[in-house]
Amino acid sequence: MAKEQGYLVAVIGAGPAGLYAARELASKGAKVVIFNRDIKPGGLAEYGIYYDKYKMKEGLRKQFRRILAMPGIVYLGNVTVGKDLTLDDLRDLGFQAILVTTGAQGTKRLGIPGEDLEGVYHAKEIVYHYNHLPPYSQREYAIGRKVAIIGVGNVMADIATWLVKDKQVDEVYAVARRGPFEVKFDKKEFARFAKNLDIEDFEREIERIKDRLAPGQDPEEAKRFILSMLEKAKETGSPTVFRFRFLSSPKAILGDENGRVKGLELADTRLVLREDGRTKPVPTGTSYVLDVDTVIFSIGDRVDPNFGLPLQWNAYATNPEPRFPVDGVSYEVYDPEKKQPIEGVFVAGWARNPSEGLVGVARKDGERAARAVLQYLETVGPTEFDLDALVETIKAKVGHPVVTQAEVQKLEEIERAEAEKRGLPEFKFDSNEEMLKVLGLL
Repeated sequence: MAKEQGYLVAVIGAGPAGLYAARELASKGAKVVIFNRDIKPGGLAEYGIYYDKYKMKEGLRKQFRRILAMPGIVYLGNVTVGKDLTLDDLRDLGFQAILVTTGAQGTKRLGIPGEDLEGVYHAKEIVYHYNHLPPYSQREYAIGRKVAIIGVGNVMADIATWLVKDKQVDEVYAVARRGPFEVKFDKKEFARFAKNLDIEDFEREIERIKDRLAPGQDPEEAKRFILSMLEKAKETGSPTVFRFRFLSSPKAILGDENGRVKGLELADTRLVLREDGRTKPVPTGTSYVLDVDTVIFSIGDRVDPNFGLPLQWNAYATNPEPRFPVDGVSYEVYDPEKKQPIEGVFVAGWARNPSEGLVGVARKDGERAARAVLQYLETVGPTEFDLDALVETIKAKVGHPVVTQAEVQKLEEIERAEAEKRGLPEFKFDSNEEMLKVLGLL
């Protein structure tokens, strides 16, 4: 291809935020190269949604295939920016703007004693494991018989479903600093394993915490609220017992002489009302120990601190006074020490706001970020480039197999045939090596 004039943008990450941003950019005439750490596109839409939601996942894949087939979009998988290529490399290659949509690849924990014991995991590891994302798919996770999940959102519900239906452990505890009125999971997500709720224990738990609920919170109403979720509960065929522990703040993870989890110490809390009407848990001074042998943190995520961008809390820092705002939101990466934006670098999705919303939210954030990038590009004007030559230069610079969209389609066909052969609803290779081999790239 001969050289052409236009805008050239690098999008880092191929989850919903990155893919929908690429579509918005390409639809306005920009040329976009998507760099993805994983071989397959999709991000959390591929590897974060519970594995048996086949129809939902395939619907999203169809949308992503259409995006990646657009003229002006190039997909390069198995490329880790920050390792294989740096941000400076991308600038030197001629990219005028860089949009970071890498998601929240870091993990959030509580900083309590015992977090390094065997049997302590982050929800992300487990979700990636059962969704067959390398290298998590290749690791063994020592899940015991009694598991505590810290957190009460939809990710907790996903992991509880896996523990109840697939692993069939003896006991699962969902641990919450607040009470039953503050749970964050959806009724339909809880329904997948609600039949396994230990109702007698639940009633005792409401009795145990009733005097520590916030003013105006009725314990009987709390009981009805949770039990109403059993109306559409499905049979699991599992003997696992599921229990809640409310108004309980993790204090320490206890270990045995072999360095493995043997218990979770929980501090009792009570709820007070803040001025904004929300509840706040405060310690009572008493505590108790939960007899468990596995602890899984499900308390949200943070961005990768080693990526090379300045941090602001759990996300990458954005310009407090954006030059290119979209709907009042700043997408421009900012250096707090120099008190200035990092020229041409933008951020969207969970990289901008970790753990905020699912595919629909990521899509809107990616599209808005693309509009911010387009505003910026208008200030710098078009550049000259040869896209085919650029791709070959990138492949040579990376130095290991790079996967294109055509190869992703071929891989999907191979896995679909393998699923049919095995009589499975879906099949995924568990390692990058297997995927690269069947593609003839190794």
